[in-house]
Amino acid sequence: MEIERVQEIAALSNLKGTIPSEFIILENEQATTTNIHGAVLKVPVIDLCNPDDQSLVASISEAGKSWGIFQVINHGIPNQHISELQKVGKEFFELPEEEKEVIAKPTGHEGVEGYGTKLQKEVEGKKGWVDHLFHRVWPPSAVNYHYWPKNPPSYRETNEQYTQSLIPVADKLLGLLSRGLGLEDGEVKQGLGDLFYMLKINYYPACLCPELDLGLGPHTDMSSITILVPNEVQGLQVFKDDHWYDVAYIPNALIVHIGDQIEILSNGKYKSVYHRTTVNKEKTRMSWPMFLEPPPEFEVGPIPKLITQDNPSKFKTKKYKDFVDCKLNKLPQ
Repeated sequence: MEIERVQEIAALSNLKGTIPSEFIILENEQATTTNIHGAVLKVPVIDLCNPDDQSLVASISEAGKSWGIFQVINHGIPNQHISELQKVGKEFFELPEEEKEVIAKPTGHEGVEGYGTKLQKEVEGKKGWVDHLFHRVWPPSAVNYHYWPKNPPSYRETNEQYTQSLIPVADKLLGLLSRGLGLEDGEVKQGLGDLFYMLKINYYPACLCPELDLGLGPHTDMSSITILVPNEVQGLQVFKDDHWYDVAYIPNALIVHIGDQIEILSNGKYKSVYHRTTVNKEKTRMSWPMFLEPPPEFEVGPIPKLITQDNPSKFKTKKYKDFVDCKLNKLPQ
């Protein structure tokens, strides 16, 4: 039987002294040849408690337009909620494999929810060094608890607690992004429909040959925005000015990615961030991205107020589920 999970492959690789060929990417894509060595990208760090409202809007708007990524501090989510989220996620991935497989994504299932490894069509047959768990956390009507771990026992309570802390932060961010486009506070959120919150936990095992592989290859997120909690192990990289840079780790900060749907809504004013993940030889890296997604049937397109004779529409209006299908299968939009 083929071993699919990277966590198991990593253990075997340590015994064999090498990693399987399907994980070894092209030399010109490897981190050692494309990194700016020793340079940590100083992405904007934004204090959400800034009392100067106009300054806050301006800083968020500039970050979204110039970078497509920023970190937020003083966001109001208790540090304990973040540390508990990390603790129960780590405990799940440390369970015996057969226990994790109970909530695996079913073979042939169209959705992404569940424990798994492969997500999208692989580029040139190369695999990322990562296992994952997906499940929706909001709204309650969209939650399927079958895909939520039963162990550790506090997993559900912890994730629901974190979600309730995150929702007002997400609403504030979307409002600031909307005002940064010269729109009313709620117009961007309105253009996305009743958002679904999809949590993903990425588990990147220590890799014997980290210079030969990536955790996740270069991509943009399909979501509206992604709000990410990392652990302390460096790995997130952003492509800017024709080079890859490490994104500095700030304890308890949230990393916010502009996703494809916000780029579309803003008619290209905000940029969906192109990023990837490297792996570490000695330490396991984990991250907890929360994807804020439109409903599958909801149509997303440029906001009409942003379309002018000088700035015509750059994107098609289409159902989110159709956008996802094209992206996962590497089809033109």
